[in-house]
Amino acid sequence: MPKIKSHSGAKKRFEVTGTGKLRRSKAYKGHLNAHKGPARKRRHQGKTVVAKEDLSLIRKMLPHL
Repeated sequence: MPKIKSHSGAKKRFEVTGTGKLRRSKAYKGHLNAHKGPARKRRHQGKTVVAKEDLSLIRKMLPHL
């Protein structure tokens, strides 16, 4: 039986919290930020918890979490 491998891209993008939830970075902050307002950039900074609808897909990509 072959080993189950984790998805390399998903390993870099998701992390597990202390309570077992998955965290992700927010979108829309990577580039083209000069024309975006400060409040808009603040809203998109930091991390947030992954939505429950997406958990099954991410768990398949990261079977060892």
